[in-house]
Amino acid sequence: MLVLIVGIAVFLGAHGFTTFRLARTVAIARLGGPAYRGLHSLVSLLGFGLIVWGFSLYRAEGVIPVWTPPVWGRHLALVLMWFAFVALACANPAPGRIRGWLRHPMLAGVTIWAFGHLLANGDAGGILLFGAFLAWAVYDRIAVTRRGDAGAPSAASFTRADAVALGAGTVAYVAMLFLHPVLIGVPAIG
Repeated sequence: MLVLIVGIAVFLGAHGFTTFRLARTVAIARLGGPAYRGLHSLVSLLGFGLIVWGFSLYRAEGVIPVWTPPVWGRHLALVLMWFAFVALACANPAPGRIRGWLRHPMLAGVTIWAFGHLLANGDAGGILLFGAFLAWAVYDRIAVTRRGDAGAPSAASFTRADAVALGAGTVAYVAMLFLHPVLIGVPAIG
């Protein structure tokens, strides 16, 4: 589980660093914008790779049960994942009513994704992984609010961007239902 913990620390550490605006500004000034973005991406990819590797090692060694999630938790998680995928699809820069309502669609998507997975998983590795992402998303939402970042403006009515987000989010959701056993090793349904 050590690789998983290191991966979470590296990935969320890189993303958490961006909330420290003064330190981020200094890093951008020293490195330059493109180099900073490249380094941030590289560190994030390294962290993500360690998370994937660490979680697969954890599962291969045998999950550590902590609690038994209720059956309704899995059902609710399936519903919440559709909302998470639609929220993630709203992260495009095109203005829309849904994007404006969510204000920070990527953070909303991660929050819903992590919460839903916490409802459906009762093992130590799952609690660590999804709990860490949920804590980070809540922290980051508070950080953007404190710095006055109102997020995306809301469109007056339903726009093409909303239709695209609903369609793309639904397609990605259905695809993940089928790909979950292949990519994650656990069936999402059944």
